Amino acid sequence: MPLIDVSIARGRTPEQLRALMHALHAAAETTVGAASENITVIVREVEREHWSRTDTTVAERDASST
Repeated sequence: MPLIDVSIARGRTPEQLRALMHALHAAAETTVGAASENITVIVREVEREHWSRTDTTVAERDASST
């Protein structure tokens, strides 16, 4: 019964998020032989201002690349 819990910075389209969920679901089926009805995928969107790496937020990186 795989539970796949993914955090991602906010900003993707609904279509992109749906494609991500589909790909994760398919990966669980093919890699560990999980039955489709037993797979749960959760996508958590995090505000870009609330996600940092190397003491720089995603929002700050976005602003510096434009």
